[in-house]
Amino acid sequence: MRNTKLIAGLSGSALAALGIVTVVSLSGGSEQKSKKEADKENISAQVQPQNIEETEYTGDLLASSSLLSALSVNVENNAKLGEQTGSLMYSKAGMSEALEGYGSYIALADNESGNASVEALDVALKFVPEGSVIEGYTQLGVSNVTTYLNVREGIGTDKEIIGKMPGSAACEVLGEENGWYHIRSGEVEGYVDKQYILTGYDANVKAMETMRNVLKVNCDVLNVRQEPSTECSIATKVQTGEILEIVEPETNGWYKVNINNLEGYVNAEYVDNICTLPVADKIVKLVVEPEGNESSSSGSGQTYNSSNLNQSVSQTAINVINYAYNFLGGPYVYGGNSLTNGIDCSGFVQQIFGKFGYSLPRTSLAYANVGTRIDYRNAKPGDILVYKYGDGSGHVAIYIGNGQIVHASTPKTGICIGNAYFTTPYCAVRVLP
Repeated sequence: MRNTKLIAGLSGSALAALGIVTVVSLSGGSEQKSKKEADKENISAQVQPQNIEETEYTGDLLASSSLLSALSVNVENNAKLGEQTGSLMYSKAGMSEALEGYGSYIALADNESGNASVEALDVALKFVPEGSVIEGYTQLGVSNVTTYLNVREGIGTDKEIIGKMPGSAACEVLGEENGWYHIRSGEVEGYVDKQYILTGYDANVKAMETMRNVLKVNCDVLNVRQEPSTECSIATKVQTGEILEIVEPETNGWYKVNINNLEGYVNAEYVDNICTLPVADKIVKLVVEPEGNESSSSGSGQTYNSSNLNQSVSQTAINVINYAYNFLGGPYVYGGNSLTNGIDCSGFVQQIFGKFGYSLPRTSLAYANVGTRIDYRNAKPGDILVYKYGDGSGHVAIYIGNGQIVHASTPKTGICIGNAYFTTPYCAVRVLP
C-alpha cells in the first residue's frame, strides 16, 4: 500500500476515462436499497469500463449519483480538462489541480463512511495514462528530491555541475548509461544519478500530485498594483516571461500575486494562467580571477552580463555561493533566523556572509548602504542585489551569475535560485574582495 498524498476523487466521466467501474454500495433498509439500486442502474448505464487488462483490484468504489452528476458538470465546465477519444487529457492540468476538493469521495466498498482511502487512490492511479501527462515531454522524468539535484556535464560525481533541478522538476529523459540518465530540463542538458529521477508511471503520478497553477507574464513589462485598479499606485514592475505566484484567483479581471513576498495585483489580460512543473536552473561556472586584478573591487570595469557563463571572481565569492547552495530547498519563514528551519531574505544573506566574517544588516532596505554601491548591470557573482518596492518594502539576494540569484524567496518556494531581473533591482552592493 502506498503512503501517497490523496490527489483525486473522480467524476463519472473521469472514472470512465480511467477505466474504473463506479457503483453504489447496497446496504441499509429496503427503501434505501431500492434507491441505491436505481442509482446503480443509472450510473451503470452511463459509466462503462474500457477494455483493460486484468487489474489488481476488482471491488466496487463508492459514489452517489448526485455527487457524480455534480462533479461531471464541474469537469465539463473546467477549461483545464479536455476529453478526447474517451481519455482524459492532462496537458494543461494535473489531476490534483483539475479535481481539487473531490478527493474525499473515493472509498473502498467496505468503507461506509465515504471517506477516501489510500487503497482507493491506488485503484485510481492504476489508470494513469501511458506516456507523459505534461505537454512537451515524450519520456517524462521528475526529480524525486526534497532540495535540489545536481545536473552534471558528464557521468560521475567528479564531473562539473552545470545545473540544479529543484524537487519535483520535470525533464526529458534522453538516454541511460551506467546508472545515470542523460536529460534535458529547461535550458540545461546533462546527466543525473538515475536513483533520484522518477520515470514512467511514477513520474506521471508525481507530476499529477505536484503540478501547480502559476501566472506567466505575456507582455514586455507588467505593472504590479497595490490594489486591483489601474488608478492605484504601482508596487513594482515585472518583465516578460516572469512566473508569478497566485495568492487569490482571478476576480473582476485581477489576480492577487506574491512576488518575493511583495503582494500585489496584476491585470489578468497580461498574464497566462498555466499549470506546470519547475525545470532545472543553469549554473554559471565560476573561475578564480588572477591575482592583481583590481576590477573586482570597484564599480567599473567588466560587466558581468547573463551571457558570460565563465566569470572570474574571488575565491571568497565562490565559497560564499557554494555555501549558499547547501541550503537550497530550505523553508522561508518571515523573521526566521535558521538556515535549516526557516529564514527570510535579509536573514539568509546576513547568515551566509556571516559564515565568512562579514557583519551585515538584518533588514533588506538597509543593504543599500553597505559595502560599495554599484550599478546592478555591473554586478558579478557574490555581489548583493537590493530591490525596493513601491509599498516601502524590499528584498535582497545573492547574485550568482547568468542573470540569477540565490535567495530566500517565499513560503511556497523557500530558498531557491531565481531570476535576478524579476523586477529591476534598485542597486547592487559589493562587500567581497
